[in-house]
Amino acid sequence: MRDVEQVVRSILRDRNLGPCVTHHEILEPQPAAYTDYPAAAHPDLVAAYRRRGIERLYTHQARAAGLALEGEHFVAVTPTASGKTLCYNLPVLSALLADPGARALYLFPTKALAQDQLAELQELSAELPRPVAAHTYDGDTPQDIRARVRDQAQAVLTNPDMLHQGILPHHPRWAGFFANLRYVVIDEMHVYRGIFGSHVANVLRRLKRVARFHGADPVFCLSSATIANPVELARRLTGEDEIAPVTESGAPRGRKHLLLMNPPVLDQALGLRGSPVTLARKLARRFLRENVQTIAFVRSRLQVEVLARYLKDALEKTPDQAGMIRGYRGGYLPNLRREIEAGLRDGSIRGVVSTNALELGVDIGQLEASLLVGYPGSVASTWQQAGRAGRRAETSAAILIASSQPLDQYVVGHPETVVGRAPELGLIDPDNLHLLVSHIRCAAFELPFQEGEAFGTEPLEEILAYLEEKGVLHRSGRNWHWTADSYPAGEVSLRTAVPENFTVVELSDGQPRVIAEVDFDSAPKTIHTNAIYMLEGRPHHVDRLDWDARKAYVRRVETEYYTQAMTYSKVRILEAFATRPEPWGHSEWGEVHVVNHVPGYKKIKFYTLENVGYGEVDLPDLEMHTTAAWWTFDPALADRLGLTDAAFLEGLAGLSHLLQHLAALRCLCDVGDLGRALGDREGRWSFALSRSATGGSHLAGEAADPEQRLQPTLFLYEQYPGGSGLAEGIHIRTAALLADARELARQCPCEGGCPSCVGPAAESGAGAKAAALAVLGAVLGTR
Repeated sequence: MRDVEQVVRSILRDRNLGPCVTHHEILEPQPAAYTDYPAAAHPDLVAAYRRRGIERLYTHQARAAGLALEGEHFVAVTPTASGKTLCYNLPVLSALLADPGARALYLFPTKALAQDQLAELQELSAELPRPVAAHTYDGDTPQDIRARVRDQAQAVLTNPDMLHQGILPHHPRWAGFFANLRYVVIDEMHVYRGIFGSHVANVLRRLKRVARFHGADPVFCLSSATIANPVELARRLTGEDEIAPVTESGAPRGRKHLLLMNPPVLDQALGLRGSPVTLARKLARRFLRENVQTIAFVRSRLQVEVLARYLKDALEKTPDQAGMIRGYRGGYLPNLRREIEAGLRDGSIRGVVSTNALELGVDIGQLEASLLVGYPGSVASTWQQAGRAGRRAETSAAILIASSQPLDQYVVGHPETVVGRAPELGLIDPDNLHLLVSHIRCAAFELPFQEGEAFGTEPLEEILAYLEEKGVLHRSGRNWHWTADSYPAGEVSLRTAVPENFTVVELSDGQPRVIAEVDFDSAPKTIHTNAIYMLEGRPHHVDRLDWDARKAYVRRVETEYYTQAMTYSKVRILEAFATRPEPWGHSEWGEVHVVNHVPGYKKIKFYTLENVGYGEVDLPDLEMHTTAAWWTFDPALADRLGLTDAAFLEGLAGLSHLLQHLAALRCLCDVGDLGRALGDREGRWSFALSRSATGGSHLAGEAADPEQRLQPTLFLYEQYPGGSGLAEGIHIRTAALLADARELARQCPCEGGCPSCVGPAAESGAGAKAAALAVLGAVLGTR
């Protein structure tokens, strides 16, 4: 068996793979730094840890645990697999052993993480003279044991959504728990950014308010991946001014090879590169054939299934090899996910293809190679995924494989954007008035507000008076009481506007059984009738989608193709919050109504990626109110540039492709956080940003008035209902974004457009690049 070092050297020497490497860096090993257990740690717990082989602590573990044992809040910010769990478990379990009546609340962003940490707590508890009662409390907790959890569990593991909707509104039932609440653990703090983090900060305000009512003032223990402002984010999340940072890791780090790779150019004129999935397949096969346990992170659920299928075909040749390659993503049922996690830990699974679902701290053992198939969207996520390999003091490898998207191409051309750049800021705005009012309603339902009380930085009594006018509060003396019949927490979703999932029911064996779940937004694209739904690389044909019942009925098939939905969006302006006249039109941002439509799907052949057919989809449109930045262009600009209306629209379509990716880079968000559309201001017509989305016809919607020239409007809208502040930032950065777009398009060596600039010529139109550059030249020349 060759080691990781030899496999990396073979890649660098390979005549086909070697030239794809744009950057190679070696991160040298770092020895461990140890110290003794804090004196205040419970001796029974210290003995249990020592029986597990932990004779001494890493320095950061001892510092964090010591702070919490002394009643101080802390945030631990150290690399992946540095033992952050012990930072909070040591003080929490010490307190619960010293005082059986004490209670602790653990908050994890996902149910999977909570289950993983529960297993860790139960294993450790089994070695104690008196076990600690720990239990999860989430949507999967059976109704018949929920009362027992409330009354008897010393440590409750849950998620912000359940705390928001299932615990705080019912706090009288939890009176004993809240009265004795000593610690609140917030794991994976870096996840709580943007609109989700702003919601969670308000939930924590409500938690502290309820705890104070019951006489508790808990200590907050936070852990996070590396971000630029951990203390600031921790303060804004918890509302605590004094939070001690623990940032110097004492954990050992093995030698790590970091490679950036760009698939080869297949067509110089069109700027077409090889598929990153194809390159990942070659690299993964090389590692796995040398028995190097490998994880591949991909950017979509479909890519999970396709790459898992390819690796299974290549490596699972005999019955005893079956199951050595697995997929992992959202939608897999909990039991299947637990099975895969256990297989990774015990080594029976040698390779896994995952979305970012395994980026967070679920224990998956000691992997040796991590393939990042496409830039994850942020520096923090890049290092999280790269850190999944090398969890012991041994040599490991992390390889970032660029896609053809502009952001990926920028990263592999400028390695310093990842290797030498500080991670992103964790930014939240818990006083966003829309969110704040929603949570004040929830808080008023939980406890009456008193005169002089504060909730955030906005003037609370003005908001309470507004809610009184709306008839949901009633003032009695110095207090405001909830009077409405509604349940306000049920009206506020922390993550998405549509909580319903679809179930996937397999009929292959004659006995119906649920094999997966699909979130509401993904259903029209992945489980429409006649789709090929992939599960662990195995194709299933969707015989029927029952939209009203939220069920898709599938059967196992053998097929040479998979399906890919075609989509387009139509946007209508509801209100402009800011308008800036430009010589070429208007630059604005505000509230919009978005309609997402799936007209059909393509059949894509495995391996060759040939398009072997089309089909139609007839499902309801998905609608959303959100915020957007938009630019309306004067049709006279096309005349000045000598462009036909069709060429003008193709150029703007190409420009939208550039701006979407560059805005993600400028605003420090994921490309998937933004949608793009091209149409008119009223949403009467839209211009499909991919020819295949409408079977070759670009214009969709109501016919334009032949007496009136089209006034095209280019939209970048937020993919979250209500928006999260990105649209305003894009509006402010208009000049810089347009300049970046022109520079990137000029520097791209393709002739007529490619995925790295304005999009493939076959999708955007053969003249899209030239038209986009002409528009940019005119726009920037007039600024």
